[in-house]
Amino acid sequence: MDWLHQLQNNYELSILGRLLLASLLGGLIGLEREVHGRPAGFRTHLLVTLGSCLMMIVSEYFFIKFGDLRADGVVRLDPGRVAAQIVTGIGFLGAGAIIKEGHAVRGLTTAACLWVVAGIGMAVGVGLYSAALIVTAVALGNLLFLKRVELMLKKDRYRTLIVHCDDQNGVRQKLEAFLAERSLRVLNFGIEKDKLCKEVRFEFQVAQCGDDVRGVVAEAIADFAEVKKVRFR
Repeated sequence: MDWLHQLQNNYELSILGRLLLASLLGGLIGLEREVHGRPAGFRTHLLVTLGSCLMMIVSEYFFIKFGDLRADGVVRLDPGRVAAQIVTGIGFLGAGAIIKEGHAVRGLTTAACLWVVAGIGMAVGVGLYSAALIVTAVALGNLLFLKRVELMLKKDRYRTLIVHCDDQNGVRQKLEAFLAERSLRVLNFGIEKDKLCKEVRFEFQVAQCGDDVRGVVAEAIADFAEVKKVRFR
C-alpha cells in the first residue's frame, strides 16, 4: 500500500483520501439498505460515515496543533472526548430508525448499520484503514448472505387473533382448542362483551413456529357458525 504512505506524507492529501474512503465504505453499506427499502439508506449511511471521519480528523488535528500543551496547564486537551461524543450521538440517530408495530420491531438492523458505519468512519479518520476495510467486508457479508440463512431457520412468530362472535357458552374453549390443534401457543388473552348487541370480542396473542398459517387459520375460524368477523395479523 505505497499510495497510503504517500498520502500520509502529505497531510492535506491524507485528509482528502480519508474522507473519500469513508464515503465509499459507508455508501456501500448504505446501498444495501437502500435496495431493501429502508428509511436510512445510501445517503444517510454515507453522511454518517463521512461526518464521523471528519470529527476524528478534527480530533487528530487538535492533538497535532495543541499536543505540546502541558498536562498541568490551564488548558487541557483530550481528543478522546470527540470519539466518545460520536458514539453517544449516533445512538439518537439509530433510535429514530427503529419502529415498533404491534409485537414486531423494525429497523434494528438499520440502526446497527448506522452504528457500524460511524465506527468505520472513525477508524478511517484516525488512519486504521485495514480495520475499516475488514469491518465493511464483514458487515456487507452479514447483510447480503446471512439474511438467506435466517430465512431457512424456523423461528417463533408472534401474531394477534381478533374474533367477533355471538355471546354463547363454550366459544372461547372451542377457539382455544382450535389454536392448540394447530400448535399456536396462546401467550395472552383478552375479552370484551357487548350486551346490547349480544356480541363478544376475543383477542388472542399467539406464537407460532414454522410456516406462516395466517390465511389458513383465519379462513377456518371464519367458518365457525358463531363467528361474525375474524382478523389475524
